Amino acid sequence: MTIRLYDQDARLLHFTATVRTCQQKDEHYLVTLDQTAFFPEGGGQGADHGTLAGVHVLDAHDVDGEVLHLTDGPLTPGEQVEGQVDGARRLSMMQQHSGEHIFSGLVHKLYGYDNVGFHIGSEAVTMDFNGPLTEEDVRRIETLANEAVWANLPVETTIPPKEERERMTYRSKKALSGDVRIVNIPGVDTCACCGTHVAQTGSVGQIKVLSVQKYKSGVRVSILCGVRALAQENEMLDQVHRAAVALSVKQSEVADAVGRLLAERDALRAQCDGLGVRIFEMLAKQEENKAVRVVACDALPASQARRAAGQLCAGARLGLVLVPREGGWSFACSSETEDVRPVTRKLCEAFGGRGGGPKDMTQGVLGAADVQAIRALLEQA
Repeated sequence: MTIRLYDQDARLLHFTATVRTCQQKDEHYLVTLDQTAFFPEGGGQGADHGTLAGVHVLDAHDVDGEVLHLTDGPLTPGEQVEGQVDGARRLSMMQQHSGEHIFSGLVHKLYGYDNVGFHIGSEAVTMDFNGPLTEEDVRRIETLANEAVWANLPVETTIPPKEERERMTYRSKKALSGDVRIVNIPGVDTCACCGTHVAQTGSVGQIKVLSVQKYKSGVRVSILCGVRALAQENEMLDQVHRAAVALSVKQSEVADAVGRLLAERDALRAQCDGLGVRIFEMLAKQEENKAVRVVACDALPASQARRAAGQLCAGARLGLVLVPREGGWSFACSSETEDVRPVTRKLCEAFGGRGGGPKDMTQGVLGAADVQAIRALLEQA
């Protein structure tokens, strides 16, 4: 069994150990040590990275009580090696995991919900709770969680005797046996956990909620803590600053300015669509004495093609509306008296397209083709 030095001191980054085994796995190696400060992936927390005698530790996993270190180079069994854990990654993991304890503990304390899913991801820390929380509830928890950070409470880690543990009330996702590691933050949370944590809540730095969304019967809350929260806030502030410069407004006015732009866009889009319909109607008038009517109109919104085809075919054998698209045409074909499906198949076979629909109205796409060639095929059909 590997002695886990991180259980004794989560701040330990440098250590000496003896190599027990080294087995090649594809282009990498699986190394076991008599003791390690590398935390193996587990409980929603990713593994530590770093080096062993100069070779890189890329991952670590717990297999039957042994910590398997995935390295990019071999080590010799029996030799003594120096290990160095990536301090920045370890600190971030401790901040995220400790912040999750604070947030989940407060949710359990105030609302009675359990955290049934937890993961420290590359973009955010996600927590799944088995009960509903409103945006207002989540913001309330965020404030209380940060107050716990500012209070700089101790984060106590113990492995209590079974008799003492049976008298304790603590959070756990499953029934546990044997030695159980308990993490306690006074007045905030008591939870069974194998992860690494800061010694004082103040080291979490801050807890920032990124989003809350419905998930199964409860909610999924995404947060970031400490250095990762600061980096995210700086990135978001930079985005707001650039938007403010582009819009020539103050940063506090960006949302209102974007709202105005969207309203202007929608008004212009409606105006443009109206003009497109009018242009189509002018082109359709030129076809009114023909039995087969074909109108190609790049100003017509594609969403209006079906309605336009219905208008175009009134009093004719059939009507075909063409709207340019990349590499060809979108089309709508309609008739008041004929089944347009056979002619649609001929169009698609002749010009490399696809389409379908009921007998009085088909829609689809065609490849690049001359409008007159399309008209000639329809007139011969």
